[in-house]
Amino acid sequence: MKKYILIFLLSFQGILAQVQFEAKVSRSSLGDNETLRVDFVMNADGDNFTPPSFEGFRIVGGPSQQVSQSWVNGKSSFNKVYSYFLMPMQRGTLTIRQATIEINDQIYKTNPVRITVTAAVEKQRDPNDIDATADESVHLVAEISKTGPYINEPITVVYKLYCGFNVGISNWQELDKPKYNDFWSQNIEVPQKISEGEYNGERYRYVILKKVVLYPQKAGRLTIEPLSLDLTVEVPSGRRDMFGRVQIKQDSKRVSAGAKTINVKALPESGRPENFSGAVGKFDFKVSPSKTNIKHGESLDLVVSVSGTGNLKLFDLPKPVVPTALEMYDPVHKENVRTPLSGMTGRITDTYTIVPGFKGNYTIQPLSFSYFDPAVGKYKTITSEEIVLRVLDGPGASQNQVAATGVTKQPIQASDQFQFIKLKTELLPVDRKDFFGSTAFYTLIFLPFLAIPAVVLIRKRKDAADSDISGNRARKSDRLAKKYLSEAKRQFTNKELFYVALEKAMHNFLKAKLHIETSDMSKEKIREILLQKNADPQTIEEFIQLTADCDFARYAPSSTGAIQHDYDKAARIISALEKQL
Repeated sequence: MKKYILIFLLSFQGILAQVQFEAKVSRSSLGDNETLRVDFVMNADGDNFTPPSFEGFRIVGGPSQQVSQSWVNGKSSFNKVYSYFLMPMQRGTLTIRQATIEINDQIYKTNPVRITVTAAVEKQRDPNDIDATADESVHLVAEISKTGPYINEPITVVYKLYCGFNVGISNWQELDKPKYNDFWSQNIEVPQKISEGEYNGERYRYVILKKVVLYPQKAGRLTIEPLSLDLTVEVPSGRRDMFGRVQIKQDSKRVSAGAKTINVKALPESGRPENFSGAVGKFDFKVSPSKTNIKHGESLDLVVSVSGTGNLKLFDLPKPVVPTALEMYDPVHKENVRTPLSGMTGRITDTYTIVPGFKGNYTIQPLSFSYFDPAVGKYKTITSEEIVLRVLDGPGASQNQVAATGVTKQPIQASDQFQFIKLKTELLPVDRKDFFGSTAFYTLIFLPFLAIPAVVLIRKRKDAADSDISGNRARKSDRLAKKYLSEAKRQFTNKELFYVALEKAMHNFLKAKLHIETSDMSKEKIREILLQKNADPQTIEEFIQLTADCDFARYAPSSTGAIQHDYDKAARIISALEKQL
């Protein structure tokens, strides 16, 4: 009987034995240059072990398997472990998901484990470890040119990878690219070649991986996040082969340049000009017209330019103010800027096309450009000279237009000085008819009612004219053609001057519509831009052919009929392009 009771108790103990399957990690928080060990532990033997996908990690070791079984005081214990070594691929909170295994025909799963990955940390290295050779001989350094710049003052960051002479690197890969929050950044392409230099007083080989020019956009402490690399390092293993040669061991290492802090100084408020637009550096400022003496119907280019070294792409040029009698088009902005390691250098320009409307002299007031020079810590202002434009011919401006446009005023003649004073007395009779009940009284009362039919008629005609879209476009195109071809029309009797004016009119039309310079008006350039604007290919070819014929027609014999034909053809082409554009 006792025998059966003992067997029953042993069986009941086995039933009560609980299967355990769990995931254990060496740490719950680590830097992105450290390694994590994960153990999947079970107290019973099982089959069909399936590890998780380890999303966000890279397996650098494992899986390895360990099995142990022991008897202590008649009790049996079993332990089986699957081990993995992981390297994080990104920062943040990562999750090691569930692993599964089959034990006694049942599926068991581990609980998910959360791991916090931070920036790279300094690791304590064992000098007796072979891997410490790579750790001590490989360094990633970020060299900062200046840690206390002003806002929009350039600084440079040069990333160098140093390697000792007893270590080799066969491969590297960027894991964490540095983020330049609150900076304007420009990468500089550099050839990756091996050089020799010193680091911490010792000789190393090094490679320049990257150069970046940064312009801080706000004051305060700004952080440049580190660049991290995954390297394949070759180090001596301390063993030799059968021929006495030292055996080389390959290992995967992660290095980081570390975060860098920049203390950015705000631009001083004292002495800041009102027209300061954020320019920081050392500049030269110029305002120059293409010509100052022009004829009616011609145009000129007003070039506003800034050249020098500084944040050329990060501020706006001052805008000129011209008299209202001068029609000024939106500027064509051009940048000829290079970005070497010292910062942006070059020239930026705004070119305005100006067309005068009346004869006379017009004044363009001086422009001022202010910038901050970080070398001396002061603001500087450059002021251009006053520009006087002389329109030699064309319609004259009225006195009201004179006052509004800035045309030079004519002196008042002496005979007209007191013309506004009445020198003769006009007497009114004492006995006069009352206005109430007079003819003028009734006329003023009924005049608004009589005007209603006229207003309705005029309104209908205006609505009909507004609804005639094609007619309005045709009239607008005709006015545009006459505007540009007026000079050519006046030169009908002079063949050479006619074709010069005709070619200039065609070019001025393109400059006004496409905002391109005369120097850029090659056949290919004109054809490319007009096709991009969805212009009709046949009209484009007629335009190019006509401009080419102008040079030939100046010296070839032609009749008045041919000149009239070319004039009509130019008007038709300009009108067609105006509709298409």
